[in-house]
Amino acid sequence: MDSEKLWEAYAKTKSPEIKEQIIERYAPLVKYVAGRLAMQVGQYVEFDDLVGYGVFGLLDAIDKFDFVKGVKFETYASLRIRGSIIDNIRKMDWVPRALRQKNKRLETSYAELEAELGREPEDAELAAKLGVTVGEARDVMKKSSVLSLISLDDYLENNHEAESLSDDVGTRPDAAYDRAELRELLASAIDGLKENEKKVVALYYFHELTLKEISAIMGVSESRVSQIHGKALLKLNARLGKHKSVLLGG
Repeated sequence: MDSEKLWEAYAKTKSPEIKEQIIERYAPLVKYVAGRLAMQVGQYVEFDDLVGYGVFGLLDAIDKFDFVKGVKFETYASLRIRGSIIDNIRKMDWVPRALRQKNKRLETSYAELEAELGREPEDAELAAKLGVTVGEARDVMKKSSVLSLISLDDYLENNHEAESLSDDVGTRPDAAYDRAELRELLASAIDGLKENEKKVVALYYFHELTLKEISAIMGVSESRVSQIHGKALLKLNARLGKHKSVLLGG
């Protein structure tokens, strides 16, 4: 049964059997979204747990999806799955406040040093400004992508986007322009990255590949890809300032 007929049948009957077929059909989507988020949280949360959190999002999407509105289910469900995973990670509350404060100082210090030096600061220079060891600075850098992912503001923005998916174009004619402007800011910030950082960012945010796929393409370990991504995200967060949520909205 094709997707349209499957949704028509489910809308009419709410049959558990048909719902099971829908779940089976879109189960790979949960793994795909979880695989992408593993880039940011894979070293802290098991992949199977990410998938489990995502399943709740898929079930929620199935229950609330209205196929007659013309929105692709994959698009709608991806946002719900992502939101469910992020929500469950936030509920774990395993990131101490001290680490959040260190991350904020790290971003601020990086931006200040870059402005003072007129170039990308070395890890040792950044550590000296922070008053920590190079190892400690690098540890916070590794965790910066996780902190960005689970911050309340970014979480709410992503879920607001899911809720307004079908309304933005009609009610906010300036939305597309605003989004394009943010993309230009992001492109400009990316220009200042190192080549391997540019590649990771392009493969992850624009080609939407998973950590495993990027690792295979670049010929380095998944942990190395995560490290490169964390450093790139630190630089982009510092350069984008208040617009940094564009990194998570794509």
